[in-house]
Order: sequence, then structure tokens, then C-alpha cells
Amino acid sequence: MAKRRILIVEDEPGLRLTLSDRLLSEGYEVDTESDGASGLAKASDGAFDALILDVMLPGMSGFEVCRRLRERGHQVPALMLSARDQVVDKVAGLQFGADDYMAKPFEFAELSARIQALLRRALPGASSVPFRFGPVEVDFRRTTVSRDGQEVPLSAREFDLLRYLVENRGETLTRDRLLTQVWGYHGSTATRTLDVHIGWLRQKVDDPKNPAYIVTVRGLGYKFNA
Repeated sequence: MAKRRILIVEDEPGLRLTLSDRLLSEGYEVDTESDGASGLAKASDGAFDALILDVMLPGMSGFEVCRRLRERGHQVPALMLSARDQVVDKVAGLQFGADDYMAKPFEFAELSARIQALLRRALPGASSVPFRFGPVEVDFRRTTVSRDGQEVPLSAREFDLLRYLVENRGETLTRDRLLTQVWGYHGSTATRTLDVHIGWLRQKVDDPKNPAYIVTVRGLGYKFNA
């Protein structure tokens, strides 16, 4: 299987080198640039699977790089990095076409999990073919779910959780793994978020009282049976 290619556009040399080394160690092919114009040119010409864009770049901001790429028809997943954790920056990034946003400083494990999530959502092949279980049909390409022919509204997080369960069907998934891969949490996290979303999913695509597909593996986590 070909390695996934990632372009890092970051003007801070230490962070650029650290991210490059860590991603290389995880099996990715990595290219780097240090300014917005060079990053835009390389992203436009290269076949990358994901971009990591710093917001504050010399000459051209990461927001502008992302905006111009989208105007040119490039839909490569883009993760924005910023030294500021401001809602207005997150909103701006999404409006310019970014797929995710992280504030510095951050844990590399969380960055890695978010990149993996972006790559999963962008994968062609099996995910472009509707997946059926019981009366439910999931179209990963169109991000739609229907049950008995009627569309079922899912939130973005519910859809990501369902996608991850389906992609790993038959495998027992621990709570920590689900929280890391779907939410980007790292380490042992005391939260009811996962259980609440599992409950909502069961109501929409399963039987909440006697689930046949999204089942609990006592003491371990959850499994998708199909």
C-alpha cells in the first residue's frame, strides 16, 4: 500500500522539524515549506493526502492558502494550526475551507489522531459504496444515513462514530481508542460523551433496548456486528 503524503507549511523551524520527524516515524511521506506562497505552490502541484497549515505564515496566511486551494478545486483535507485558541479563528478557518483546527501547544498524539480521522474521511474505495446492515443504509461519500428508506439525521460526530465502528466492524474497540480516534482525546479520559453518543446512535440505527449491531463488550468497550 502506498504511503500517505502530508505537506507541512510551518514557519517555525523547530516545530516544522519535529512534526516532520514524528510523521515520518509513523510511516507517512512528508514534505515541508516555511511560507504561504511556497506552500500554496507545492500543494497545488503535488498529490498530497493531507495538509498541515500554520495560520500565521510569512507573506500569505494559512487561511489564504486554504481559500485559494479551494477556489482552484483542490479538496485535500487541511488541518490548521494557530497559537491562538479563539473561536473567531476557528470559525474563519472553517469558512476558508479548513477541515480541522488545533491551537498550539498541542500533544502530538492528538494531532496524529486528527490526521488519521481526516484521512479516513477522505478515503475512496469502500467508503464510497453504500454500506447496509438490516434496514439501514450508510452512504459514506454523501454522508447520509437512511432507515427503511427514510433519511436519518445524524450530527457530524455521530456520523464519524458510526463510520469508525463500521470500518472496524467485528473488532472490540476500547473506550480510550474510540475517544482518541473519533474525538481526538488522548490518555484516560473520564467522560460520558462516548456513552451518550452510542445511545443516540442506537436510537437512530439500532434497537436501544436490545441492540443487534452496536453492542457493548462488558468491561472493554463496544463492537459493531454486521
